[in-house]
Amino acid sequence: MDPKAVKSDLVLILDYGSQYTHLITRRIRSLSVFSLTISGTSPLKAITDLNPTVVILSGGPHSVHTDDSPSFPPGFTEWAEAHGVFVLGICYGLQLIVQRLGGVVRVGEKQEYGKMEIVVESNSGIFGSNRVGDRQVVWMSHGDEVAKLPQGFRVVAQSQQGVVAAIESPERRFYGLQYHPEVTHSPGGMETLRYFLFDVCGVSAGWKMENVMEEEIKVINSTVAPEDHVICALSGGVDSTVAATLVHKAIGDRLHCIFVDNGLLRYKEQERVMETFEKDLHLPVTCVDASEQFLSKLKGVVDPEVKRKIIGKEFICIFDDFAHELEKKLGRKPSYLVQGTLYPDVIESCPPPGSGRTHSHTIKSHHNVGGLPKDMKLKLIEPLKLLFKDEVRQLGKILNVPQGFLKRHPFPGPGLAVRVLGDVTAGNALEVLRQVDEIFIQSIKDAGLYDEIWQAFAVFLPVRSVGVQGDQRTHSHVVSLRAVTSQDGMTAEWYYFTHEFYDDVSRKICNSVRGVNRVVYDITSKPPSTIEWE
Repeated sequence: MDPKAVKSDLVLILDYGSQYTHLITRRIRSLSVFSLTISGTSPLKAITDLNPTVVILSGGPHSVHTDDSPSFPPGFTEWAEAHGVFVLGICYGLQLIVQRLGGVVRVGEKQEYGKMEIVVESNSGIFGSNRVGDRQVVWMSHGDEVAKLPQGFRVVAQSQQGVVAAIESPERRFYGLQYHPEVTHSPGGMETLRYFLFDVCGVSAGWKMENVMEEEIKVINSTVAPEDHVICALSGGVDSTVAATLVHKAIGDRLHCIFVDNGLLRYKEQERVMETFEKDLHLPVTCVDASEQFLSKLKGVVDPEVKRKIIGKEFICIFDDFAHELEKKLGRKPSYLVQGTLYPDVIESCPPPGSGRTHSHTIKSHHNVGGLPKDMKLKLIEPLKLLFKDEVRQLGKILNVPQGFLKRHPFPGPGLAVRVLGDVTAGNALEVLRQVDEIFIQSIKDAGLYDEIWQAFAVFLPVRSVGVQGDQRTHSHVVSLRAVTSQDGMTAEWYYFTHEFYDDVSRKICNSVRGVNRVVYDITSKPPSTIEWE
């Protein structure tokens, strides 16, 4: 998808490492406005080429006082003013604006973290929908504070402690918030963003999934020549299925889908998924059983990053073999590989579109973006890489993918390899995990809770515990259950089941799965944890 072709004004976010940056993107898109995130240290040309209407400078863990603190490129403020681009700084972004435009930022005498109350001092500009004296609770997270404003700026809100909470220079179109309006802990933050975008900046709301579908089909057709053939790797998940359906709509029978059983699938996954592809989606799918190939390469491997790299490499080897077989059949070798990479995969695995990110860390390699070999022969088509999961589901609905399929919980590309901690081939770990996971998921469905939960699964732990079963001492496996709620997978909260549910599912597992005598439940949110254990 070409950002320049989107029928909406672009709100471009320069990321300086805040854990909330992706939330800004999500909140803006929820207003039907297209938003993208790129590195805050991107060169000026990367910014100007995207032709944004609004640029938002994100928060971050840095201080403008340190020599290596990230900043927007030279010439950015001059370009923004010359082209009438609105600029909003959030937290660290506000401090960047102040310091770079001639103001003063100092180490705060009173640091502000968590919920704080601010008071509106001017109802013009960004607080135009408020009255002077209005108070609102916001989420603060800063140690530095504004001591002196740049020329032409004024304070429009202060915290209870007298710290500058919001500034603006309407004439220069620069604005700043010292708090995070994008988080739910700032109840009025969404209204502030809405007012700023529509009433202050005059942004148009044209970001719609129908437009995304039309534009993506154009991109696919312009990329894939009329004589080219394309392979699509189907995992059985929502992302790859929607990607395949979209590409199939664009190029028809020149798409050739492959479903690989890598020996790391869930209970009866191959049978269930293939039935759905054939009966409901009518996609041309070839099933390849490569269980032995994958598991032999994974034998003895315990490092999760190495597992991901091995799995990514083996997938590509299989896709290349599939391409050779198709070449014999078609007389022409396929040129492209379709994958269902999403925006969160890109954000967590490697730099977002635009440039390298030097001030943030890779959380994990995603097999779609961080685990593929550099010498891969097939060129990638990733039609969903700028979308979040809920947006993919909206797109799938437009493409008539069955609702039941769209509601499936996410399943990691490396499969159960990242849910068996340690060597996946040791003992009967995979078989135990499949049985436990099936009981857990079916119990959730029986309780009518499946659609309330973003993702639920079991994890096989590399420990044993002492138990008593059938009046005998046992020394058996421990499994963990995990269920979370989320909107996009970037943050998540663990799901609260009733005590009765915990009791019931634990009894079912210990009574039904041989070799398990202890069940634990993961009550960690993201952050600090990731959703998957590896």
